[in-house]
Amino acid sequence: MSFVQILMFSFLGMLLLVYVFNLIIEPLYVLVFNKPIYVHGYFKLKKLTTAQKYIVSQEFTFYKKLSHKHKKYFEHRVASFLANYQIVGKDSFELTDRSRVLIASTYIMLTFGMRRYLITVFNKIIIYPESYLSQITGEYHKGEFNPGLKIIVFSWTDFEEGYRYENDNLNLGLHEFSHALYFHGLKGRDQSSVVFADEYTKLQKYLVEPDVLSKLIESNYFRIYGYTNKVEFFAVVLEHFFETPHVFKSEFPALYQIVKNMINHRYH
Repeated sequence: MSFVQILMFSFLGMLLLVYVFNLIIEPLYVLVFNKPIYVHGYFKLKKLTTAQKYIVSQEFTFYKKLSHKHKKYFEHRVASFLANYQIVGKDSFELTDRSRVLIASTYIMLTFGMRRYLITVFNKIIIYPESYLSQITGEYHKGEFNPGLKIIVFSWTDFEEGYRYENDNLNLGLHEFSHALYFHGLKGRDQSSVVFADEYTKLQKYLVEPDVLSKLIESNYFRIYGYTNKVEFFAVVLEHFFETPHVFKSEFPALYQIVKNMINHRYH
């Protein structure tokens, strides 16, 4: 057998292994364990600039709590986010490394337990200095996600306020990125989306159990805006999940576990 033939058979063997893994092995694993076989697997880790790394290491609490290995994965994902999504400033807002890194880090925190984190339901982020007049609704907004235009919009004043106060359960960045994740998670075909959709079904069943909704409302834990619709409820719940996880787990352990499984979060 020639060297070329050996290479060809090796290549075909690798393709067969990938096929078996993707269509048989991992789907069975997800069915049994309700999570992907792996989350972090990178051919080569991207790096942040020295200035960008300093920003995330000094200002982003979630990053500070990670192990050395997971900090490298976090940095890689932030760098990948910045390379894949366009971020633009409007109405004289001047983009800086700090604003770009904090926006990217918020999204990476939300999706850190999911293997596919670079999703296609948005491709552009627009930043206004403060509340802006939406061209869609004709009203002033702090932020919005528009799946039709594939954009996410933030008021920087409100984004930064949500980021700065870490336990008030108000985080504009998490809220709007959660809308995008919701849209992707229920339509995506990757294994993280399969888990997301399955857990979302459990969430729907949980919310219609006797007295559950009334207890949620009476607790005053989730702000009333979260009960506007299912999409807003999910976004508000995720704000609470990241900002006051211990209170959330204590107050509503079943709901907490569903949300944790939805995004495969293992870092509280």
